[in-house]
This record gives sequence, C-alpha cells and structure tokens, in this order.
Amino acid sequence: MDALAEAVIEGAPPGELERAAVPYEYTAAHLRKDEVEIFGDTADRDVRRSLRVGAVPMPELAPDEVLIATMASAVDHHTLAAATFAPRPSFAALEELGREGGFEQRHDQPFHAVGSDAAGVVVRVGSAVRRWNVGDHVVVAGAWVDSQEPATHADGMLSGEQRIWGAQTNYGGLGHYSLARADQLLPKAPHLTWEEAASSTLCASTAYRMLVGERGARVKQGDIVLIWGAAGGIGSFAVQLVRNAGGIAVGVVSGADKARRVAELGCDVVIDRTELGLDESGLGAAELGRRLGRVIRSEVGEDPHIAFDATGEATFGISVYVVRRGGVVVTCGSGSGAWHTFDNRYLWMNLKRVIGSHAANYQEAWECNRLLTLGRLSPVLSRTYPLAEVGEAARLLQENAHLGKVGVLCLAPREGLGVTDPALRERIGEAKLRPFHAGALTG
Repeated sequence: MDALAEAVIEGAPPGELERAAVPYEYTAAHLRKDEVEIFGDTADRDVRRSLRVGAVPMPELAPDEVLIATMASAVDHHTLAAATFAPRPSFAALEELGREGGFEQRHDQPFHAVGSDAAGVVVRVGSAVRRWNVGDHVVVAGAWVDSQEPATHADGMLSGEQRIWGAQTNYGGLGHYSLARADQLLPKAPHLTWEEAASSTLCASTAYRMLVGERGARVKQGDIVLIWGAAGGIGSFAVQLVRNAGGIAVGVVSGADKARRVAELGCDVVIDRTELGLDESGLGAAELGRRLGRVIRSEVGEDPHIAFDATGEATFGISVYVVRRGGVVVTCGSGSGAWHTFDNRYLWMNLKRVIGSHAANYQEAWECNRLLTLGRLSPVLSRTYPLAEVGEAARLLQENAHLGKVGVLCLAPREGLGVTDPALRERIGEAKLRPFHAGALTG
C-alpha cells in the first residue's frame, strides 16, 4: 500500500497528508474495454466475470476537482449496468465525454473505474476549490454536472451534460482513490461508519427527489404511497421518507424474510408479491392492479396517492392502474426492463400524472444528507464485502438476493471505523442505525 493511503488509514493530520506523495497508480474495481463482448449471447451476464480488481493509472487533477482516499463504497444498479455492458457499454459514454476535450479527455481510457457511491478523506484539492480542504471527511453525491451550463443553476438534473458519476464518468468510488468535482462533495455524517456513510448517498438522495423534492411527487401527511421493491436500496429509503412525512407506506417485496425486515423498518403495510401472484404470467396490468388494489384498500381503506416505481417494465402498467384519480406515478429507473406499456385510458381519463426523476441535484443531495446527519434517516446497509470481492457483492444485487444496500470496503481495513461523534451514535442507537445489518435472506 502506498504512503498516502497508509497515512489516511492511520488518521494523519492534513499537513502530513499533503506531504505524502500521490501514487502513480492505485487499486480499483474496473472494466476493460477489450472485454465488452465477453458475454456474447449468454443470457446470464454474470458481473463476476467482467468486474476486475487491479491497478489503474492515477488521473491528473482538474482545477475544480478533489482527489479522495476512498474508505468505503457500495454497489448499485448503475454499477450493474456498466458491468453487464448493457444496454450499451459504458465506454461509449466515456468516449463521448472524452471528445469534449480538455480535462475530460482523461475519462476515455481502455479501462473504466466504476462506482457511484463513496465515503473517504480529501487528500488533494484543485486550484479552484474553495470550500473543501485536505483532511475533510466527505461523501460523494452521484450527479456529475457542468456548473457553467445555465440549466444547471435552475436544476442540475436538467443539465445537458449531467452524468452519473462512476457510471458515465471514469475514476468512480470502487477503488482506493476516486476523483470527484467539488460540487459533488457532502460532509460525512460524523456518527456513521465509513461503510454506512458510503451506502447512504446515491439511493437516499434519489428517493428524496422522487418523493420530497419540488420536482417530485411532493408527499404529504396522510398520503398513501405504494413502494415497489421496498426492501431494496432506493425502496428502503423511500419507506423512511414516507414515514417521516406522515404518509402511509405500502411496500411490495418478494419473499417472507424481506417482508419481515421492511415491516421492522416502519412500513405500514407490506405485501409479498409472490403470495399475491403479481408475477403470474398471462395476466394483464388491469387484473394485477385490481388484485393489488383490493389488498391496499382492505388494509388502509383507500387507493394510493403515489406509486414509487423504480422497477419499470414489470410494474409500470400496474402502477398507472392502481393509483387513485389524480394520483402520481414517479419513476427513476427500469430494473426489470425499459419498455413500459400501460393502458392510457386509466391515465388520461382519471387525470393521473407520470413524473420522471433521475438522481438528485446538489441541493437535494445536501438536504437529504442533512437528514442522515441528524439521524432522521438511517443507513440500510445489510452486508459489506472487501474490494477484492466486489464481484460477489455486485452479483448479490444482480440476483436480487440482497436487502437495502451492499457495501464495499476500499481503504478501510475493517468495518466499524470512521465514527467521529460516538455520543450522537449512542443517542440514536445501534438498532436504528443498522436495521438490515447482516441481512442474509432466509426466504
């Protein structure tokens, strides 16, 4: 391990970190451009085959960027998409970015260092960085935008140059170091461990924009919110945000153990989709929606105001059907497929709305991080893997055999490190901070 990484692990002061040399290369989980055809016509694009862990060159630092010694990261669906090279290889996005010239040329490489979550220590700052310093403990917001584009100042997610960090840019979070723009940084919650903090940024802020932000569904007290995949990373944060807003969370999960864990998290109603037969083939969205609607009405007396849908193809038509007249379907992804179909009569004749949502702008990420710092949101980390086993971590997510978030230790030598406010942690309590810990599924 290089001297700078050793100094970070030992908790060296900023001056010592500044004196330690930045290495010429570092260890990172990455994809290889010469392997984009590795899967061929194979149906199972097992990400353990494509995710490599090894040395990559250290990039030059741009004036508005920081270099982070990454203590922990996490896997997510952006990592999965990149590692399966589908629907198109991430290298196509890196090539497009490289064509912009200047410092962006660094991203177009024969490797792609992936990862859209990170928590760590700032070890270098560019000449134009004003608000962050060497030694700061930070997490990284996942939206990578051009701060000089006019649209960014209205809403960063409207930026034409908006990208997901570590998925559509290089030098992401799954490595010993990562490169981020200064306007992606958030202060790490001092009561959280490195792995808890790293797993609580991208998914939490995405759910925040979908439900709470001005451009989302604007959940309010008493709203009934249907949450597909309530045991997943985004879904489990959605449960907490609905609960905090005084809404009524109705979670849909697959399996009895997931149902139990989500109920313990605070979900008001939990529906096991396998018991209800929502996966039955040959049934249309209207019939499945009627089944689901009957259960929801029997439990809470009304139809949902909001459907929170990151699942996509398999659920979207049901979401459109099941929300009440004037209701909202908010979507941020298509884990089951991107070609959504629905009966438009149920949308237009009942004055329903569909809201597309993507990641979160900097202000939304900052506000969501504030909730984490205050202990109003809890991490949903279930398992943590070492960087050398990142393929196994991603495979767990790929097979939907996970709860909440799956973390990855990068420079952190073990779990449980990084807490700088133990008193706050004790006040909040371990049970609240680790609701999904050791989340091996049993059924």
